[in-house]
Amino acid sequence: MAYVDLAVLNLTEWSCQRFQALTGRTNVWLAAQLTNLSIIVYFVLWAGLYFSSRDWAWRVLVAFFCGALLYALTQTIFKVPIEAYENAAYRRVAKGFRNPRRVRDAFLRISFLTLAIVLWYPVFLAYFYLHLRIGFLIYSLIILTTVVLYLLACDPLPPCTSKVKAWLRGLVPSRAAVSAEYETK
Repeated sequence: MAYVDLAVLNLTEWSCQRFQALTGRTNVWLAAQLTNLSIIVYFVLWAGLYFSSRDWAWRVLVAFFCGALLYALTQTIFKVPIEAYENAAYRRVAKGFRNPRRVRDAFLRISFLTLAIVLWYPVFLAYFYLHLRIGFLIYSLIILTTVVLYLLACDPLPPCTSKVKAWLRGLVPSRAAVSAEYETK
């Protein structure tokens, strides 16, 4: 499974570098956006449990847990801007160091990759035959976590401008050319 992990990691890094060349956004930015999405899915899951329960004690417990989790997130993950993480990655790459998460998180990546591969069929059966939507939400969290772990293990390219932005700017005439055209009229 280590060879599969390495192959997926290399493919992910290649894709992230192509994405960065096109958009100017790094894998760190993409991982932060997917982390935000997974947090939203997680809260939707707990909100579904909240509204499906008729027991008021369970509702209070779920509401307290979601409130405490949201407070913890604001004190940890949401406190540091994405740019700080990107700058740290740029400095590490400029010094010639590889991402330490490539080796350090390998076991965790392999575990989540195995879960993603093994659980897709049981979740598919539970969703379509038993109509259990909660299994689909839990599986989507496994997939999102797997993708985030692979994104965080990649090395970004040096800072570059977006090819898409440059292409779009080329389509729109510059302000100087437009103002010069109006002055001649």
